[in-house]
Amino acid sequence: MSTAEPQFRFSREPEPHRVRTKKIIADHPEVRELIGKNPYTIFALVGMVSAMVVLAWLVKDSPWWLVFVVAYGVGAFINHALFVMIHECAHNLLFKRKGWNSLAGIIANLPHIFPSSVMFARYHIKHHSFQGIPELDGDLPSKWEAKLINNSFLGKCVWLLLYPFFQSFRTFRLKEIKPVDQWVVLNWVLEILFIVAIIWFFGAKAFVFLLASFFFSVGLHPLGARWIQEHYHTLDEKQETYSYYGPLNSVAFNVGYHNEHHDFPSVPWNKLPTLKRIASPYYDSLKSHMSWTKLFFRFLFDKKVSLYSRTIRDDRGRLALTDESKPDTELFSK
Repeated sequence: MSTAEPQFRFSREPEPHRVRTKKIIADHPEVRELIGKNPYTIFALVGMVSAMVVLAWLVKDSPWWLVFVVAYGVGAFINHALFVMIHECAHNLLFKRKGWNSLAGIIANLPHIFPSSVMFARYHIKHHSFQGIPELDGDLPSKWEAKLINNSFLGKCVWLLLYPFFQSFRTFRLKEIKPVDQWVVLNWVLEILFIVAIIWFFGAKAFVFLLASFFFSVGLHPLGARWIQEHYHTLDEKQETYSYYGPLNSVAFNVGYHNEHHDFPSVPWNKLPTLKRIASPYYDSLKSHMSWTKLFFRFLFDKKVSLYSRTIRDDRGRLALTDESKPDTELFSK
């Protein structure tokens, strides 16, 4: 009987998105028209930050059970949408000036309690450029993380509940990231001032509401399945990225369109469904998810899905890129 330790799936092939991008551009050059900015996103961003502050005020004198119910049933959804806003800002999809996008990301980050938007942007761009390379891709679980959790039901519950901490631990293995600059300091200062203001004017329950909403939005909640949906082998071991086309995209700013986003990271959230429609032969042939809730429970109970259910590659995979598969820089910089 084999007792070999589980391993990540290793690939010598380049990450799949650059190759598909080239093919889609060749067959559907009109998708270039989808590339650009959506400055109107700032109104949704500010509106959701304001909504979280209002909710914090509304529950400040409520029973503790109600604080957590509202956090799970309402706050988590708004907080999750704010993560999508931070993601849009990381790709500079709101404004032409990078600094304005960084500031918008910091504002979206305020209800999350933990100042992370600036550093997330840097790690996330590396994830796009070096998908599957452990030294550069912060989306990959670390070896110790995968070994600790593996496919245990209880371990997966703890992992989802504490997902932000596990993700932050990964940064210690990553290279080529500038740790601190004026933007990181600004992110921290404004977050601290926001927390102090919430506690000073609204009290402890308002703060706990925001904290609970944050952890629910990224963890032990059907919304937490988003992190599994994106790159874990749940439907096909050889497919590295999956999209989600279910109804929650309507309250998550189309973040489920993940293959489309990786193929064209300079297309804003509101145009991703159009991209899928134009290039439907490419995306309809890929396996996808229709329910985050179903995936959430499958991840918890299915022993076949573990933190090892990911594809990794080394520099050879990256260097295997041919001239035909190199990305069109215009698609990523416009």
